[in-house]
Amino acid sequence: MDSYSKLEQLHDSMVSMTKTIESLENSILETLKENTELKVENQLLREKMDKMNSAHNNNTVKTQSGLESLRQIYSSGYHICNMYYGSHRDPNTDCMFCLDILDNFGEKKKKH
Repeated sequence: MDSYSKLEQLHDSMVSMTKTIESLENSILETLKENTELKVENQLLREKMDKMNSAHNNNTVKTQSGLESLRQIYSSGYHICNMYYGSHRDPNTDCMFCLDILDNFGEKKKKH
């Protein structure tokens, strides 16, 4: 096999590996997004169950734990807003929609 053929074969292998890496990267991003969505959904369901189980108790502590969960998800680099929910965000920039949720979390419950 001559040098050009070897180089061409190496190039083809690298293209194939690049496609495989891109596919794996997309798969991991989708898995991370789904994981974040499930964490948020799980937290909301737990809060709903707690609320149903203790309708006569004060829910301030539960609301605060939900807020902390959302803060952790946001801090770990994911959106919690409905615009970009579950997608990665640049940790060096803030999302005004996410921050609005964090700033106003539980406000509607307090008004009722």
